[in-house]
Amino acid sequence: MYTLLLILYVVVCLFLILVVLLQQGKGSDVAAAFGGAGSQVAFGPRGSTTLLHKLTTGSFVLFVALCIGLAVLSGQRGRSVVKELAGGKAPAAQTTPAPAAPEPSK
Repeated sequence: MYTLLLILYVVVCLFLILVVLLQQGKGSDVAAAFGGAGSQVAFGPRGSTTLLHKLTTGSFVLFVALCIGLAVLSGQRGRSVVKELAGGKAPAAQTTPAPAAPEPSK
């Protein structure tokens, strides 16, 4: 299950990158490049939603859902070193005797 979601996540990531790169910028004219008509671009009429915009929104929602799902699944299947040490599964520590202190000379 985890591997299938991970593969789907990578495919959705690549698709989202392609869809975002294919979109046309909203202020692609020369005046917008130098700051002119900035308010027209930012607050102007939006127009109809294109298929590319719908694909971007849908792939983003799927991306976030898969990201949350993978985080939950990886948290459940993960192992903790702290839990292993507390559970007694830790390897026995090797004890070496301390070197004997030299006797004081009289």
